[in-house]
Amino acid sequence: MVRVRGIPLLALFAFALAILVIAAPRQASADFKTCNKTGSHVGIVIGYKDRSGWKTEGWWNLPPNSCDSLLTGNLVSRYYYIYAVDYDLGGEWGGQTFMCYEDKEFTIRGTGDCNERGYEMTGFFEIDTGDARSWTVRLTEPGQQGTGGK
Repeated sequence: MVRVRGIPLLALFAFALAILVIAAPRQASADFKTCNKTGSHVGIVIGYKDRSGWKTEGWWNLPPNSCDSLLTGNLVSRYYYIYAVDYDLGGEWGGQTFMCYEDKEFTIRGTGDCNERGYEMTGFFEIDTGDARSWTVRLTEPGQQGTGGK
């Protein structure tokens, strides 16, 4: 058995490999995340354009003061669209970009003819992520700073 100053070479190699694994830079999580910074339970729907066209997906149900990744991995689009509802107090976060959704868990392709295809339609607010690889949206109470950010 080969030894270096009384330590078996294989053990020395294993130790060096363990140090490299621990010290190796880790890939940052590149997700599209939403944080519910309210005191209510919130339901969230996301819309975006991927390689196959427009897509809306939902629902993510977030307890008060919690976060969840709606999409994992690097962002595939510059613009994302969010619609959210406050289950406890009523109210919603919406905007001027209309897309399809359903009241139960869903994935819908396309944004046109929502009612004709048996879906509901509502306004989503737009998020311009620029060239970011990840993004976090913070839904807040009225009057608090939030609803956007990196």
